[in-house]
Formats: sequence, C-alpha cells, structure tokens
Amino acid sequence: MRLPCNPIFPIGPIYLADHLHKLFPALPQRFLDLAAVPVLDVERVLKATIDAFKPTLVVFSWRDIQIYAPVDGRGGNPLQHSFEVFYGKGLFRRLRGAFGGLKLMASFYGDLWRNLRLVRSGLRWARRYHSTARLVLGGGAVSVFYEQLAKQLPQGTVVSVGEGEPLLEKMIRGESLETERCFVVGENPRPGLIHEQPAGMDKSACNYTYIESIWPQLNWYLEAGDFYVGVQTKRGCPHNCCYCVYTVVEGKAVRVNPVDEVIAEMAQLYNRGVRSFWFTDAQFIPARRYIEDAKQLLRAIQAQGWKNIRWAAYIRADNLDAELAELMVATGMDYFEIGITSGSQELVRKMRMGYNLRIVLENCRLLARAGFKEHVSVNYSFNVIDERPETIRQTVAYHRELESIFGADKVEPAIFFIGLQPHTHLEQYGFEQGLIKPGYNPMSMMPWTARQLLWNPEPMGSSFGRVCLEAFATNPEDFGRTVMALLERDYGLAPLDEALHAPVEGRKALANAVR
Repeated sequence: MRLPCNPIFPIGPIYLADHLHKLFPALPQRFLDLAAVPVLDVERVLKATIDAFKPTLVVFSWRDIQIYAPVDGRGGNPLQHSFEVFYGKGLFRRLRGAFGGLKLMASFYGDLWRNLRLVRSGLRWARRYHSTARLVLGGGAVSVFYEQLAKQLPQGTVVSVGEGEPLLEKMIRGESLETERCFVVGENPRPGLIHEQPAGMDKSACNYTYIESIWPQLNWYLEAGDFYVGVQTKRGCPHNCCYCVYTVVEGKAVRVNPVDEVIAEMAQLYNRGVRSFWFTDAQFIPARRYIEDAKQLLRAIQAQGWKNIRWAAYIRADNLDAELAELMVATGMDYFEIGITSGSQELVRKMRMGYNLRIVLENCRLLARAGFKEHVSVNYSFNVIDERPETIRQTVAYHRELESIFGADKVEPAIFFIGLQPHTHLEQYGFEQGLIKPGYNPMSMMPWTARQLLWNPEPMGSSFGRVCLEAFATNPEDFGRTVMALLERDYGLAPLDEALHAPVEGRKALANAVR
C-alpha cells in the first residue's frame, strides 16, 4: 500500500510487486494506492481492502515527509510562509506568514499523524484475520528519516532502507534479515545503515498484465493521458552532491537495466495508450561512461516506430555528445531538468556537484542545434555554501546564457532553498559550522527548527529572503524568472567567463567545507 501523497505514478511499489510475482508466481498479492483515493476515504478503503484480501504481510510505502520547497503544498506555500515570518517587513506581513505557517504546521503534522495511524491501523486490521501478520514500512521518506520514524511505529515493524526487493524476498522465504538494509522496531538500527551499499539485482520488464490484475486503480493513471508514467532504466548515482541522499539510498554503483527489458516494459504501456514516459533514474546519464547506454536505449526506442511519444528525465547535461543530443530530440524528449544548483563554477565545486559548467553550456548548444525547442527546468539552490554577491552575479550571467541558447520562454529557473536532510555532507557541514546541533529533529516544523532546516544562512540569508518576498508579491505565477530579474537588478551581471572559472582558492575552500 502506498500512503497518501501527490498522485505521481507509483513505480516503486509496482516494481516490488512485480519482482515478487516473478519469484513466487503462486503468491497472492494486492496493491492499493491511497494517493488515488479521496483523503476522507483512505482509512475506510484501507480496511475494506484488508477485509477482502486478509493479508499475512502488510507493506506500506511512504514517499514524502519533508516539505520545504518553493511550491504550493500542504496548506499553502512553505517557502513564502517561512520567509514572511523570518524576513517580512511590517507586522501585518509577519502575522500573515505566521498564520500561513500555523496552517502549514497543522497540515504537515496532520498528514504525519494520519499516515502513522494508517500504518498502525493496517497492521491491527490484518491481525484480525492472521494474528502473526507482519508489517514492513519503506519508501523514500522512510529511507531518509528512519531513525526518527522508528520511535513512532509498532514494535516488530520491519523498516526497510533503500531497495526493498531482496528484503521482501527473504521475508517470504523465512530467511534471516541480518544482512539486509533494514532493522526491526524495538532494536537499534546498525550505525551508518543508510550508507551500506545495496547488493543489486537483475531487473526485467515489469509485467503490467499481472500488475493490472492486482491493482484495479491502474487505469486511473492511464485513462486521462496527462500523467508521465515512470519507467526505470538504471539505479544508483555515483556523485557526492553535498545535500543529496540519492547516492546513499540507491547506492553509488550504477546498475543499468537491459535495453530489451526497458523496451518490453514501455511497449506494454504504449499498448495501453501511454504516450508520456518519465525515466525515473536518479540521473538518466549519470556519467560520460553511460552515454553509450543511453544511445542504445534511444536507438531501440526509435526502432519501435512509436508515434507521438514524449519523454522526460533528470539529466546531467555535461554527459552528452552530438549524436546523443540528436537521438534525444528524435525520440521525443519534450522536457528535462538539470540540477546545476548554481551558475558559479566555484560554488558547484564546493558543493561537490561534479559539474563542469562550461561543458553544460556546450552540450545545451548541441541540443539546441539538434532541434530541441521544448521546456527546460534549471534547479538553483541558492546560499548553500559560501554564497556572496560575486557568485550571485555569476549565476545570473550563467542563466542568461542558457536563455540565449533555448529561449527565455523555454528556460524556467526553479528556485530552491535546500531542506536540510540527515545523512548528507551538508548536514555534517552544518554541524561543523555550528548552524545545527547534534540531536536536532529533521522532521520538526517548529519555527525555531524550520529556520535551521530551510537552509538559508547569513550573511546572505536576509538578502535572499527580501528578494523572494518581493517576487512573491509582484509575480508569484512566474516566481523563478522574477527572482532572477530582481537579483540582476540588485547585484548586476558578471562576465560569463567569470562564472565558468573556479579560482584556486575555491578548491581549497572545498576541501575545508567538506573535511
């Protein structure tokens, strides 16, 4: 069962069920996606499903917990509410932010308590039919916040960190879980559990005929035709970006799925009317050594002769060549996201992003020459490590160059302020700088904690707060572009070459920042 969240296609639970079916074809399963159920009905539907199926093993997937992002969400816009309280001028604006923050807190804790109640209720309801029924909890949120969640779960709950396939396989076989990335509530998790690397597995095409038989809600995602449907082509990320947990949740080893299996999975979806695909990899092209793998997949897609398909993904735009750019356009890439975080090469290095921003620009020009005329989302996470006026000017200059390549109307700057997460290099940096203290609660929404977790430290924090509040007040529908315009107004524009050059002292600072 997937717990309520934004209704994104639930590829993780689908792959779990498919994996178990291939190993245990006689094993009865049922999948319930509570994201596709009206919120007021979730507990009733959960109990009715358990009544009908009478499970011996109840597996919950929890996707989202932390909410710091520049988008409307539970109860409103968390970034706007926070910044109004922290940086707003005038009593009225601060009070408005506080009122919005209270609504947000109520919604956040309401969702948190509801999901915990659903987990407990699911186990209790299943034990009406089987007294020995067991509970497993996993998913992206759990993999990050497992230490905090464990205190609120029923004793004996198996908490899965990272990939769940080998864990469930062993549970069904009755084998020891001692070597799995998991722990049982009531016992202490192994120190550094999340940093253990997954063992890996062979991935074959998902059997959607079977999935449809155990998941009556599948057509809810397919019939409207407006969802990107997830397909995974690889797992793992080899990078060390200072704020990201992908590399510890999925592991640093990149495991590429066989091209023919990916095509077989896409063909099943295509035959069900799907025309929009999202490649759910941490990065579609995680490093240059995987360029050829991406080409093989796109050539295979091209060979299918599918009409009117479109696809999207996170890509590292430094890992392209001219042929791959042409294949991307020819096979229907209509949107991609790049998370460069900053347009300053110095800061990119300090944040351990591994990007060469000059090569990113060169490869974006390859995409434009290949005919790409669609949407690009560029993620900027301001004020992470050592932001200052010079680096702001560099980022604005870099963004203007991206606009000159694709067109200003096609390039959308997505402005993020990092929500500090456990198990990251940025968390360790925060400890060393005295910005957070050991024992802090990363799931807290209390104002005194939120100001630390919504990473925007001084000396630049107030300046970014002021700019963002002005953008919210003047043009909230085009927040990212407005922020960029205001930053250019206040700080100016650096020469592009300055943005692309990282001084030697920046490299020394990197070593100090992450030591």
